[in-house]
Amino acid sequence: IGDLFTHAMYLVLVIVVVIIVPSLFVGLVVSTFQAATQINEQTLSFLPRLVVTLLAVIMFGPWAVTAVIDYTKELYMNIPFIIG
Repeated sequence: IGDLFTHAMYLVLVIVVVIIVPSLFVGLVVSTFQAATQINEQTLSFLPRLVVTLLAVIMFGPWAVTAVIDYTKELYMNIPFIIG
């Protein structure tokens, strides 16, 4: 059971990292630009991160859904072995 939980947490972590890390990098670049130019506009930091996050979901969404479906199928196939 512990191995199943570990695998599930790893899958969730990988999916979150794939979607969130590009947004973090864009936020860092935009924040550096804002600090260098002293522009304090909230939408300047929000909109690029939103666009990059949406693009990441569009690009990696099918892979993430497939990974979750494969894990679920694996769980269902291993129910007899998990029970005992």
